[in-house]
Amino acid sequence: MFKKVLITMACLSAGTATYANPVIRGTVASKCSVYTTTQGVYGNPSPDVLSTAAADGGVQPIVRFDVAIGDYYYGKITYPTAFTSSPSLTSSAVAWTGDVDVSQVTVPAMSAYTNDVVTYDNTYQYDLTEAGSTWFKVSSEATYGVNQAFPAGSYVATVVAECIAK
Repeated sequence: MFKKVLITMACLSAGTATYANPVIRGTVASKCSVYTTTQGVYGNPSPDVLSTAAADGGVQPIVRFDVAIGDYYYGKITYPTAFTSSPSLTSSAVAWTGDVDVSQVTVPAMSAYTNDVVTYDNTYQYDLTEAGSTWFKVSSEATYGVNQAFPAGSYVATVVAECIAK
């Protein structure tokens, strides 16, 4: 009797084996978004300067970071150090300066971002510890050569703003 059971089990297991490899997929949507709320404009207060300062006739660009869950992202903002398009410049001696500041917050604790910023080169990195929205204003100034006027034409420079997961 025992032999018959063993033989039956062996026959059943000797059949063609089948198996499956199910695939598991998922999509991650960022819980941090970046929006441009104000486009920047360069003013031209003197022949050799382009500036986003209101006193110079410019408009500072403003970017908004919306964070759904705090303490999972860094906000990284880089002000320009080159034109993405411009008239032909006879000299490559354009001196760039800029700054990034918190201009508005939805949660009072976000005002600490101003003091907790990490800066390097032309980049400002903020630890987005709170859920909510934060607006950052960016200033940019380009000075051309020494007593050298910018040629007439259209000048474009780009601010880079991004959310980076920790």
